[in-house]
Parts: sequence; C-alpha cells; structure tokens
Amino acid sequence: RNAIAENDYKARGCSITADEIFISDGAKCDSGNIQEIFSTDNKIAVCDPVYPVYVDTNVMAGRTGTYDAGKETWSGVIYMPCLAENDFAPQLPKETPDMIYLCFPNNPTGSTITKAQLQEWVDYANKVGAVIIYDAAYEAYISQDDVPHTIYQCQGAETCAIELRSFSKNAGFTGVRLGFTVIPKALKCGQVSLHSLWARRHGTKYNGAPYIVQRAGEAVYSEAGKAQLKEQVAYYMNNAKYILEGLREAGYTVSGGVNAPYIWLKAPKGMTSWEFFDYLLENANVVGTPGSGFGPSGETYFRLTAFGSYENTVAAVDRIRKL
Repeated sequence: RNAIAENDYKARGCSITADEIFISDGAKCDSGNIQEIFSTDNKIAVCDPVYPVYVDTNVMAGRTGTYDAGKETWSGVIYMPCLAENDFAPQLPKETPDMIYLCFPNNPTGSTITKAQLQEWVDYANKVGAVIIYDAAYEAYISQDDVPHTIYQCQGAETCAIELRSFSKNAGFTGVRLGFTVIPKALKCGQVSLHSLWARRHGTKYNGAPYIVQRAGEAVYSEAGKAQLKEQVAYYMNNAKYILEGLREAGYTVSGGVNAPYIWLKAPKGMTSWEFFDYLLENANVVGTPGSGFGPSGETYFRLTAFGSYENTVAAVDRIRKL
C-alpha cells in the first residue's frame, strides 16, 4: 500500500494515503462488490456501452428494476449513451443518480476524457450528492498529457469518488490476481463513512491477497519493474496502432487505440454486431467481441483488442483488409 500511495498518487500530486487503499484480488471483483455498501434504493448511472459487471451485479442486488427485453434495458438504470456524436464520452444525466460508474480509458470503446471533462463530473457529483465509482484499470496506457491518470487529480474528488485499479492490465497479473480500491476517509454518504463501511465489508468477506502476490505487486514499483511495464505497455500500444491505422486505411470507421488497448470498430454494410462477428470468423478466421454485449448503444459496433502477439495482430489485420 505504501508503494501504491507513493507512486500512483503522491507522485501525481494527490493526497491519498496508504490506509485509504484496500488491496484485493482484482478490479473485477471490487467493481462487482463495491455496490454492497450502498442501499438497494440507490439508483445507478452507467455509460452505454458499458462493462457488463457494473450492471449485472446491481441486477443481482435487486437495484435495477424490471427488464425490457425489447430495449435491452433496466427500468431502474440511468443509461448515458456514448456515441460517435459525443466522442464516446457520456454527458451529465438529466435524472439524478446516487452512483455513477465511469471507466477511463474506457472498456469497450477505448475512449478517454480530459482532466477538465472529468472535473465536470466531480463537480456534478459533489453538487448532487452522488458517488462516482471510477474504474481506472487501463491507466497505464494513457499517453496524452491532458488525460488524467487518476480521478484524484481533480479537485474535490476525495469527497465524491471511489477508484478501482488493477495489476492485470499493466503488469500481466491476470491469473495471479491483484488489484486495489481507493476510498478516501473524507468520502461520506450523509454522515456515514464509506471508508469504514468498505473496511468492515472487506474484512468480513475477504481474507486478503496472498503475501507472495503482494510482494510481486510491490516489485512492479521498483525501477526494474517500471521499466518492464513501460516496455510491455509500448508493445501492446504498438499493436493498437497497427490495428487502428490498418483498418482505417482499409476504409473502416474506427476509434480508440490511442490511450487504451481497445479499438472500437463500426460494423460495415449495415451489419449487426453478431453478423459482423460471424462474417469475420467465417471469412477471415478472426475473432473479436460483439459490441451489443456491452449494451444497446454497442449494437453495430465491434471491439478489437491489442492484447495479443504482434505477429497475430498483423496477421489478423491483414486478413480483415483482404475481405
């Protein structure tokens, strides 16, 4: 925790301390479990498309109302469309939520927002009394200076935001499992400390990440570890660049792939997400993720990942270009 506080927060001018950091077995578990410290009466707002865990775990908690199979939406969820027209960045919702899920760099669209844009969300959350659950799992892939690495770079975030982080995407801990959640002591709902609530929940339901895994995580912050991470991130971002530029040259409409390892592709010829999936599989032997799986606004889109070898990436792009 000391290494995280020093390198991820103090080095960026943030006042987060070690005892505000909760070590876990990954951001996925935390993003699903964090809702347990909120009332089932609380209303959530999510980007659309969205990482499914945010919605599905709230469905399991009974917080989302009834399901409309035709629209593929839940009555108790505020959906914030992320479309090409708004650069795949959500607008402030008209209906006031209690919990706001944001993920930047974004999964699945690969989009990012500037510090000024994120500050608007922080100001809004503080104004209406909402809590932002900020998933920064892909922070290591940020290359542009105006894109914040943590929400705590924004003034006032300590009183409205929880941040989720992962060691899987930056350091390859996918099977090893390690992550952390930051809950500032200043963050309260009414007079209730969310830090204290999560500490009680965490201690009750979780025995802690293995010591050897935590020591491996600590090594990520060594000089050798930082150098290895930088090299690995550069490798995957080179893949992303190849996908982005190669498909754009082939006439596809693509975005993302600059501060994130994901490329968001518009399915051609009026195809649905699953029609394009079948088309790629059958004609190019290439597999990606149908955008419709991330929500209604993901329909007709397709997610491609840079998390592969350069050789396979080149082969896949070249096959798609020949279609």
